[in-house]
Amino acid sequence: MVRVGPESHIHAETEGSDMYAKDGENYFVVDSHIHFWDGTPANQRNRYGEGFTNCFYDYHKNLSPEEYLWSPEKFAAYTEQDLVRDLFEEGHVDVGIFQPTYLTDFYINGFNTTERNGAVAERHPGRLIANGAFDPRDGEGGLEAFDRQAARWNLKGVKLYTAEWKGESKGYKLTDPWCYRYLERCEQLGIRNIHIHKGPTIYPLNRDAFDVADVDDVATAFPDLNFIIEHVGLPRLEDFCWIATQEPNVYGGLSVAMPFIHTRPRYFAQIIGELLYWLDENRLTFSSDYAIWHPKWLVEKFVDFQIPEDMQAEYGVLTTDVKKKILGLNAARLYDLEVPASVTASMNGGSRVAGAVPA
Repeated sequence: MVRVGPESHIHAETEGSDMYAKDGENYFVVDSHIHFWDGTPANQRNRYGEGFTNCFYDYHKNLSPEEYLWSPEKFAAYTEQDLVRDLFEEGHVDVGIFQPTYLTDFYINGFNTTERNGAVAERHPGRLIANGAFDPRDGEGGLEAFDRQAARWNLKGVKLYTAEWKGESKGYKLTDPWCYRYLERCEQLGIRNIHIHKGPTIYPLNRDAFDVADVDDVATAFPDLNFIIEHVGLPRLEDFCWIATQEPNVYGGLSVAMPFIHTRPRYFAQIIGELLYWLDENRLTFSSDYAIWHPKWLVEKFVDFQIPEDMQAEYGVLTTDVKKKILGLNAARLYDLEVPASVTASMNGGSRVAGAVPA
């Protein structure tokens, strides 16, 4: 086994398991953005909860291959057995990272909570990691609750949802003073990985509350934290790239971008090409956004994917080493996971695929 991070806290039990292999290459897969939600009518507090579940299902229905489509009923309440089978038995995933989304204004018991995720993670040690969450609008009392959450779940990461509604508030900015207080607490607690939803809007949340404009400020202010921008800012990809190229601690999470590999492969080639040009292959992380999409077809299509020949003069090609980094090695480094030696690619430096942005 090769240790990818400076300290290892999670030991992925993969030596005896079947990693995904293709054409003589092994791939260690870290699905860095998964959920175990309850979107059922019984848990919906109001019409907004119903609308949020339905909006998620629309993403699932419109971007999935037909053979991977679920019924609305299963989508709202899949089981732990479904999750384990889909990720680990069929989906080629070696380690999955839960990213919570509470939405308690819309759901009675929350939509996808650290507590619900953590209970599953504890039953599958070494395979699942439960991240936490905070909301700066909770003030001093929220800091105390966050301390307890961090201790209970040994947090290595958090997920922020800046557009989440809270009473009369319909979102917050990363630059809000209380958000700085919470990020300072993350530093004190050794929580280095800050995942932030900055992507497509989801009904009824407001599009502008997911804007990426506040990312560069906090990335500069907290250089020892890693800011993983989930959904790479879509539909604001260009804004995200201009920020990420100057902030070395900003990463791109590929959830939502990944399924376009099926419905619009040339658009996906453009997305991945732009990201590899502006950032590099060491700062992109794979995720299925399970259970919106099944990881099996995403992993397989990505391993087989190549930027179309007529686009390669601008974007270059995707090498096996780049694919290995994106599929798992980059997230393994962020979370100090051990990786089988048969998988490791060169992790030294970051060579841009199509050319570098001048300093």
